[in-house]
Amino acid sequence: MSGTVLTINLNNLTHNYEYLRSKINAKVKLLAVVKAVAYGSDAVQIARHLETLGVDYFGVAYAEEGAALRQSGIKTPILVLHPQPHNFKLLLKYKLEPGIYSKRVLTTFAQFCMDNQQENFPVHIKYNSGLNRLGFSDADIPIILDQVEEANLSIKSLFSHLAASEDKNERPFTMQQIKRFKQFSGALQSQMMNDPMVHQSNTSGILNYPEAHFSMVRTGIGLYGFGNDAKYDQNLKPVASLTSVISQIHEIPAGGSLGYNRGFIAETTIKSATITLGHADGITRIYGHKKGFVFINGQKAPILGNVCMDMIMVDVTAINCNEGDTVIIFDSEHTAAALAEAAGTISYELITDIGPRVKRIITKK
Repeated sequence: MSGTVLTINLNNLTHNYEYLRSKINAKVKLLAVVKAVAYGSDAVQIARHLETLGVDYFGVAYAEEGAALRQSGIKTPILVLHPQPHNFKLLLKYKLEPGIYSKRVLTTFAQFCMDNQQENFPVHIKYNSGLNRLGFSDADIPIILDQVEEANLSIKSLFSHLAASEDKNERPFTMQQIKRFKQFSGALQSQMMNDPMVHQSNTSGILNYPEAHFSMVRTGIGLYGFGNDAKYDQNLKPVASLTSVISQIHEIPAGGSLGYNRGFIAETTIKSATITLGHADGITRIYGHKKGFVFINGQKAPILGNVCMDMIMVDVTAINCNEGDTVIIFDSEHTAAALAEAAGTISYELITDIGPRVKRIITKK
């Protein structure tokens, strides 16, 4: 093993869950998004813990992710946000509920259910309120109703997705999204016998738009400790901490180079430390050339030159350290959000990039 470890703190997960719950009415359901290996952590362990806390729904991107949760004993309803026709059999086998987002997927899934004698199969209808990624339009309401009736599907919820709920400058756009979704869901509900759930809010929607909580909200990044706003970040605790170790320390004289393509040239004599993780582990090349940094013995060490596949080199000239010392890439104090921002990206990308060879340790400390 490399000595690089991702520690997942379930107590912090509990804290974040309870904080987000405190922001919604007791009657509003909460869907936890655990796609992408629970944002780069451990989907099974995260889901198991959230299930004990009483989460109402899980959300995954693809059917395989939902199947893996079921195989691990998860019983809570699972919404598959982006189902693909070639995996419809997994939906049936593992009792996964598809988010239906287009006429093609609706007609294909309706025929699949009829061919397999499935009645009242739960589906979730997605509306495109302005993100323009997935979803039906207002003009699609008649075909939605026709196909649902023909295949005897059960509409479990109507949902949409906010595009910029974290950006206060985009409030007029977000309010327009909320208005459009209300109109769509109202028009569809008026022609339905049942009363499906309605949900549009993501983490920033929960925190910034209480008028859009409806009957359920969805949260992903918030559960893992990030609120997309410094004000909210103070109330959340990062679930994951990434640490590594120093493999070797070098003294590089003035004019000496370091790393591939001589990505760093020393202007004066410096001391560098080689750390046991690289772009294969999720610390991509964007963090090189001093855009990224780590912390060693409480001090900040910039990443020098080009990030390698399995290693990074950092400047420890002013740091008292030794080979074998622990290196903090991110934790509750030195956050992934700060590191990502320094390199011009976002916490989502950094934490979900952590590779599978990085050992995961689960703790409640």
